[in-house]
Amino acid sequence: MPRLILLNKPYGVLPQFTDDQGRATLAELVPVKGVYAAGRLDRDSEGLLALSDDGPLIARIAAPTNKMPKTYWVQVEGVPTDEALETLRRGVTLKDGPTLPAEVWRMEEPALLWPRDPPVRYRAAIPTSWIALTLREGRNRQVRRMTAAVGFPTLRLIRWSIGDWTLDGLAPGQWREVPQPPATPGNGPKAPAPTGKRGPVKLRRTAAPRSAPSRSRSR
Repeated sequence: MPRLILLNKPYGVLPQFTDDQGRATLAELVPVKGVYAAGRLDRDSEGLLALSDDGPLIARIAAPTNKMPKTYWVQVEGVPTDEALETLRRGVTLKDGPTLPAEVWRMEEPALLWPRDPPVRYRAAIPTSWIALTLREGRNRQVRRMTAAVGFPTLRLIRWSIGDWTLDGLAPGQWREVPQPPATPGNGPKAPAPTGKRGPVKLRRTAAPRSAPSRSRSR
């Protein structure tokens, strides 16, 4: 039976199990043999990462041709204008060509956001804000390149969802095993726009109870 694991990958962890430079890897978080990451989540990015021991399932999740939606919480430098958001929605032309249209909207800082180590650099003269961005393709460092292209560089990047799976109930470094998805991926949940101040989340590196992923209501 294929295994499918959802992990909340912390900042600074490589999306692989080995590294010849002594950097933190998935091996420190997921003590499961034979599973591999379905797609990438850069070392300086955080959030949801799917792992499996089934090659076709990994391809279904990771392959850009399948257009499985992935939603990101993005802290940017400055406050994006309506024009900038509309440009992201239409698609941005990058060095490797135009992107597909994206779904994007403003959001409050997530209420249950955990502190990042190291923290995002604070600059009193420059405000920051949050947007939610949903993509259906997976280019190298695409979110960062897109926000920079419209004048609002990414400061912190957290993947909230992959298809119908979300970070609900997963602290940084925590994982859970879930059932294999149906052949046709869902349209994906839209990230909520919670309000409130940042609250601490204790890092746990043990497996969470095995349960089906929670679904987030669309807005």
